[in-house]
Amino acid sequence: MPAPPSSTPQEADSKGRWKEFFRFRRLVFILPVALLAGVLAGYGHYTDPGPLAAPRDVIIPHGNNFRVADALQRQGALAPGWISRNFFCVVLLATAHEGAIHADEFALPARVSIAHLLQILRHGTPVQHYFTVPEGWTAQHIRHALSQVPGLQGVVPPLNEGSVLPQTYAYQRNMSRAQVVQPMRKLMAKTLAEVWAQRDQRALQGVITTPEQLLILASLIEKETSVPEERPVVAQVFLNRLRLGMKLQTDPTVIYALSDGWGVLSPPLVHEDLQTLSPYNTYLVDGLPPGPICSPGLASLKAAAHPAAGDNLYFVANGQGGHRFARSLAEHDANIRAYRQTQPAAPTP
Repeated sequence: MPAPPSSTPQEADSKGRWKEFFRFRRLVFILPVALLAGVLAGYGHYTDPGPLAAPRDVIIPHGNNFRVADALQRQGALAPGWISRNFFCVVLLATAHEGAIHADEFALPARVSIAHLLQILRHGTPVQHYFTVPEGWTAQHIRHALSQVPGLQGVVPPLNEGSVLPQTYAYQRNMSRAQVVQPMRKLMAKTLAEVWAQRDQRALQGVITTPEQLLILASLIEKETSVPEERPVVAQVFLNRLRLGMKLQTDPTVIYALSDGWGVLSPPLVHEDLQTLSPYNTYLVDGLPPGPICSPGLASLKAAAHPAAGDNLYFVANGQGGHRFARSLAEHDANIRAYRQTQPAAPTP
């Protein structure tokens, strides 16, 4: 049989061009489909619940996107592996117009998605921590406690005795300790000024003439009693003594001197301690001590500014957490005997 006629070069070239054209059309069709599938898969990863099993506070460090991703993976908020890490970094870049993320501490809900996670890191409120200064703490105690608080930076600045109002204060991780102290001082200054402005001027006339003296008196009241209704009566006793030129004879001032400003003493105070030479020893020194002996709370400040009316000059513990008050030494001695009867007998040697 005769051989079929072979294609001319022109025909072969035409067929090749048609094959390239169809391949190109398939590619043009497949690429958008693949790209759309990838976008849909990525968006699913972006909005799907994340791996965090329970709510958790996470710390976001300073640094580049990869460092942030590594920190989130270590804390369980981002799935492990390089794919998840790189995807997170790409999404960060792609959504950069929505704002920068912040290096801080944030509270994350369980199963937080990457979309929600980024919203929190960009626009969320950092976790609030709290530090409480109880009534009656001294400056030494406050400085020591604040120096032990984790997550804060720097050293505690010097504190004047009585310069901090007992209160609970909010702070954020990585704040300096000086920043935490600043509102404590401002609140005491503001509170003292307000209490002084509203004081009973007639009751204090000639005895308490400055806000600083009121603060000292309040610190003595704070250390002498924790019973709310007794505070104005204790203030009355101290003011009556000051008017008569009597020594205040309050044990907490001696304890303050002996404890180097800590306000606590072990073993307990004994009679010989009352002869300690110190400007704070109100058994030896007339008038108020030279400064506060603690940080008094608002109730003690108000009691100092609004003392109870009366002629009491003495008080002694009643053995039940409160005190017995007296106008005369004879009455006071009887109260002392009554107190001793409430105490367990000393063991015989």
